[in-house]
Amino acid sequence: MSDVPEEGDAPIIRDKRRIDPSTGEVRPGVPEAPAPDPVEDELAEIVTSDFRSLLDERTADLQRVQAEFTNYRRRVERDRQAVAEQALASVLIGLLPVLDDIDRARSHGEVEGGFKLVADGLEMTLAKLGLQRFGESGEPFDPTVHEAMTHAVAPDVTESTCAEIYQPGYRVGDRILRPARVAVVDPGEPDSD
Repeated sequence: MSDVPEEGDAPIIRDKRRIDPSTGEVRPGVPEAPAPDPVEDELAEIVTSDFRSLLDERTADLQRVQAEFTNYRRRVERDRQAVAEQALASVLIGLLPVLDDIDRARSHGEVEGGFKLVADGLEMTLAKLGLQRFGESGEPFDPTVHEAMTHAVAPDVTESTCAEIYQPGYRVGDRILRPARVAVVDPGEPDSD
């Protein structure tokens, strides 16, 4: 009798499970699993521990390289952003004298017609780029954003105050492009000489 079924023969099924699924009993004639060899078990444990230590070492190396790459990527992005901000600031600093000329022309009533549209468009575009004007009469004097051009004392002020703005200051974000040039008034009694 051949193990290969011929055409028309029913398939031969060989179930080598030790436990009969229908009765749950141990089947007779199925050989027991061989007893484990203690030498092979110890050898497998040594090989496994060597592979485990090698795997742990490679995993640590990979994590270190990945952290270095993440830090590098952040540093490059931060540097790229700083260069872009610096380029914008240098262009805006070059335009500050033009804004001062427009302010002087406005104060003399010479900004009208087509020139007014150009001046307003320039100021609006620079505001969209983040340029902010600061420095108003009456605000407290702050040496980090104001440059004192003159100094006086007056009894009617309670803190150092910007009495007059000679030239407005400009900033982009937190970066001061030019401090406001101001006249400072401090509290006190004027000297009567």
